[in-house]
Amino acid sequence: MKRYCLALDLVDDAKLIEEYKQYHQSVWPEIKESISSSGIENLDIYHTGNRLFMIMEVNESFSFEAKSAADLANPKVQEWETLMWKFQQALPGAKPGEKWILMDQIFKL
Repeated sequence: MKRYCLALDLVDDAKLIEEYKQYHQSVWPEIKESISSSGIENLDIYHTGNRLFMIMEVNESFSFEAKSAADLANPKVQEWETLMWKFQQALPGAKPGEKWILMDQIFKL
């Protein structure tokens, strides 16, 4: 299994951050299905301040390209992503429209 770590910022507003966290207490079933059917075996999101950190463990069938294409073709995923963008903001240096940024591993014990 391969692991990917990604980061994203939230709008720095305590009320919006709490609302974002509430949405993630009851993620829509269609979103969970889109995640698991793409080859993502485990997905965790952590938060501190307005920074988010995601850990994805994926099987051999996963690819970012296939996941992106499937998400673009799924109206419910697009609805969720549009809703989430209300709370999210791109990291400094992100390309236009780019959300989660893949992080580089710099240490392993």
